Amino acid sequence: MEKKHLHIAAGIIRNTKQQIFITERPEGTHMAGFWEFPGGKLEQGEQPEDALIRELEEEVGIIVTESKLFHRVEHELDDRFITLYFFIVLVWHNEPYGKEGQKSRWVEQQDLIASEFPPANRIIVEMLTQ
Repeated sequence: MEKKHLHIAAGIIRNTKQQIFITERPEGTHMAGFWEFPGGKLEQGEQPEDALIRELEEEVGIIVTESKLFHRVEHELDDRFITLYFFIVLVWHNEPYGKEGQKSRWVEQQDLIASEFPPANRIIVEMLTQ
């Protein structure tokens, strides 16, 4: 059986105090209970940056006006391949919050803990905390 290949855009929302906004994966979802950089799946034909803008408005209520690709990660799970596009979100409007009821918080960039994130996100946490 051929594995499904998902493409996901995620935002590293970093404020001027070098704090990063993270959200918790809700109960009943894949990897529930882990913290993550908010974002979601690309729709058919959608570019990663367009998906980032759409997903962050839907999930955390911000309007992204400037972002740049930080790193791309390829990750294989038992049932799927995932390509993740992590963007540093440089400029946005509104204050982010858990718009879908998910827990959220600001954390000092150097205080991010890789083991609290899904395996595919851990290299990003390590890059941010070096």
